[in-house]
Amino acid sequence: MRRLAMLPVLAVVLSAQLGAQATGGAGGAGGAGGSTGGSTGGAAGGAAGGTGSTANPGSMGNTRQSGSIPNSQQQQPSFERQMPVFLSGKVMLDDGTPPPEPVTIERVCNGGSPRPEGYTDSKGRFSIQLGQNTQMLADASVGNGSDDPFARSGGGLGMPGMSNTRGITESALMTCEIRASLPGFRGQAVSLAGRRFMDNPDIGTIILKRLGKVEGRTTSMTTLEAPKEARKSFEKAINSLKKKKDSEAEKELEKAVEHYPRFAAAWYELGVIRERANQVEPAKDAYQKALAADAKFIKPYMQLAGLAAKEAKWQDVADTTDRVIKLDPFDYPGAYFYNAVANYNLQKMEPAEKSAREGLKQDEQHRLPKLAHILGIILAEKNDLTGAAEHMKLYLKFAPQAKDADLVRNQLLQVEKMSASAKTETAEPKPQP
Repeated sequence: MRRLAMLPVLAVVLSAQLGAQATGGAGGAGGAGGSTGGSTGGAAGGAAGGTGSTANPGSMGNTRQSGSIPNSQQQQPSFERQMPVFLSGKVMLDDGTPPPEPVTIERVCNGGSPRPEGYTDSKGRFSIQLGQNTQMLADASVGNGSDDPFARSGGGLGMPGMSNTRGITESALMTCEIRASLPGFRGQAVSLAGRRFMDNPDIGTIILKRLGKVEGRTTSMTTLEAPKEARKSFEKAINSLKKKKDSEAEKELEKAVEHYPRFAAAWYELGVIRERANQVEPAKDAYQKALAADAKFIKPYMQLAGLAAKEAKWQDVADTTDRVIKLDPFDYPGAYFYNAVANYNLQKMEPAEKSAREGLKQDEQHRLPKLAHILGIILAEKNDLTGAAEHMKLYLKFAPQAKDADLVRNQLLQVEKMSASAKTETAEPKPQP
């Protein structure tokens, strides 16, 4: 059948809401791995075509959606007191053993982007103060977005000796959850709704269930091997990135890789800065050097896939995302999306459909609704009009205000007309001989 009238598939790619969620995957950033992850303005984080909330995929699969809160309800009453919030607890695997590596403790507010808050120790224990993650090598792309009540809290109590203590109001906690994030595992989120400042900080034990074997990492282990001078430069760079001072950050990152050429996280951040400055080839070079240092570090693969998609190099996109899916088949719905679009453009409909369906399966919280759209297009191409309409409606359900929503509504109308016409032709009696 002829293709639906639609934007070029490349536009479909770039309008997908990938961002830090799709690229960052499960683990968040910082800590032992050291990477600030996520395309902070790179190819994978294009214009919002989804729900309006960001990616660093992370992890998308682990996050339980809380639902969006209207802006009018997000404003904190001025008379409410802001206080620091301390939380502690434990993370265990479902077999009763501690996690095999440090687990990122993340906060999600208003169903938005995950914010890394701290890490577990060797026994799975954690103790954190919400919003006080300046000692972490935190994700530079996870900034003070509008979905984060800490961004509106003013960041201090104005009390002697506490100028650097971030606070939050009790009403703002209503929209927040705490979760444990580890690639290849899933766990229930802990709601902070109804929590008061004087409550016991212990939120109990978060149980993680293993999904399967994962070889890839959201953070690079080479950070642990970096000498002191290299780590110092890297930390300075992260602080500069948080202040949106890219030129300063770039200089520090160049010092870091000069001290330690195998510093994968530093090469990755250099790539992000160069990509943001539209220095495509230097960005690719940095990502490739990050992978040469640590071939299991997933974030550079996702950035390279995004750049290849911009250039319509669909075989490169397919090959790169195949690698991501092999390294971690559970935590990167964005990789499945890119893979589906690439195979669609390569006219490989079976693998395209398989990737789109698996991506939808992994994206339990519908944080990447574009997966439903591309699957609808693929099914229409395969003349499964009922399935195509179902998934286009699913996209519109979760992204009704997306920039391409009107386009998808027109595509849905086409599909429904073709379906009705096919049913009419089937129902019409055949002329008697």
